[in-house]
Amino acid sequence: MITDPYKILGLDRSASQSEIKRAYRRQAKALHPDQHPDDASKVDAFKRLSAAYAILSDETKRGQYDRGEIDANGEPVGFAHAGHPGAGFGQRRYSQSGSASPFEDVFSRFYEGQAGPDPRQAYRQRTGPVKGQDLRFALDIDLADAVLGAKRRLTLQGRSPLTVTIPPGVTSGQTLRLKSQGAASPFGGPPGDALIEITVRADKVWQREGNDLHMSVPIDLETAVLGGKIPVQAPDGRVQLKIPAGSNTGDILRLKGKGVRHKINPGHLFVRLEIVLKSPDDPALGEFLRDRKN
Repeated sequence: MITDPYKILGLDRSASQSEIKRAYRRQAKALHPDQHPDDASKVDAFKRLSAAYAILSDETKRGQYDRGEIDANGEPVGFAHAGHPGAGFGQRRYSQSGSASPFEDVFSRFYEGQAGPDPRQAYRQRTGPVKGQDLRFALDIDLADAVLGAKRRLTLQGRSPLTVTIPPGVTSGQTLRLKSQGAASPFGGPPGDALIEITVRADKVWQREGNDLHMSVPIDLETAVLGGKIPVQAPDGRVQLKIPAGSNTGDILRLKGKGVRHKINPGHLFVRLEIVLKSPDDPALGEFLRDRKN
């Protein structure tokens, strides 16, 4: 079974963070347990993929893995690989997340087979419990979810599906932290956290600027001249927009409170009008315009 995170993601060691993210998302969509609930092999493959992404998406953990300081599960190996430049004892570096300190291994080996108290126990009493490893995941959402807030079910590595609460106003690149939903500590400490990196998909209707949304809608000449109401698609449903008489292309109307549902600074939806003729070859319209010209 392949355990190298780079091989699991199908990448070279020189891969950039954007390449790592793209490779993970591409495979995660194909292997997601929600699409293969009865396929144990797909579930296992998804777990391995998520574990690989948790290592390579974290610059610190990736560096530790590349230097041989942690294994593919994020656990410290105790000593840096022999032959690595600067692998002297005073220059070794260890992960402080998801495992006990490597000095516990040193104590264990030194006292192995000897009577007396376990030095690892004494070490833990001095340093306190060690937290489990944080796990990283990626979640793509629609713009409407980022505007209104939403709840999404997410299958995390080795766990039952969880409900992720997406707050209104979330942006691409923002990370949500699910407390105590990461890896368990093997040494009695608290579990790590699940870190959910959000990507907001581009929308065909709305464009976001801060907490405000912008869109364009077509109106016919009659409505522009005489005024009236037209239906407009807002993130929370269709609403009726009042068009003042004498409106023109480029005029912008505001739908108050129809942007990001922020409690303190809610956004608005700005609608740009674009006049479109129902029938450009309408004889009556042509005759009317000719009469006005004459």
